Amino acid sequence: MRPGLPEVADEIKKRAAGHARFLVAIAGPPGAGKSTVAETLAETLVERGETAVVLPMDGFHMDNAVLEEKGLLRRKGAPETFDVRGFIDIVHAIRAGGEVLVPVFDRSREIAIAAARVISPAHRIVIAEGNYLLLEEAPWSALAGLFDLSILLDVPEEVLAERLADRWRGYGLTPAEIAAKVGENDLPNGRRVLRQSRRADLVITNL
Repeated sequence: MRPGLPEVADEIKKRAAGHARFLVAIAGPPGAGKSTVAETLAETLVERGETAVVLPMDGFHMDNAVLEEKGLLRRKGAPETFDVRGFIDIVHAIRAGGEVLVPVFDRSREIAIAAARVISPAHRIVIAEGNYLLLEEAPWSALAGLFDLSILLDVPEEVLAERLADRWRGYGLTPAEIAAKVGENDLPNGRRVLRQSRRADLVITNL
């Protein structure tokens, strides 16, 4: 497990004591490792006797056809390219405690698959992960107060750039396409996260 994550799992477990449902937000720039951290924490909590599940924000990407209609396809992944209202509604439903079906993003096909994951009443700890969960810009700012614990992953830009380039290489993009994806979209989005997010309860920097 990555350094520091056992202690973070301990902190979540401690803070969740007495809660019927406990929501954690893990935010950070693209390439920071949010999904890996969220899944690792969920697995660790399950090993420690908790019931935990991950809610990925990426499932709320607008479809490419909608983005093209709006002129936003080249900016896919920016705050404006998500169904924010749908995500906020889901978070409210999860807080209410019933069963909630959530979408999951298939990056290999660049589409969100509806109702691909079940968050059941038995899942006491729900770990949401996504770039903009702490963003202090409307409409994302409506998420303020909906999470019981917030975590920000702060990773140096040069590390992010290399991770992001490796990610796009895995999808067969050309060097020019990778440079455009990383330099014109991913890294500007990451700077926006780090500069415009509200203060997190915990900041993890050693990833």
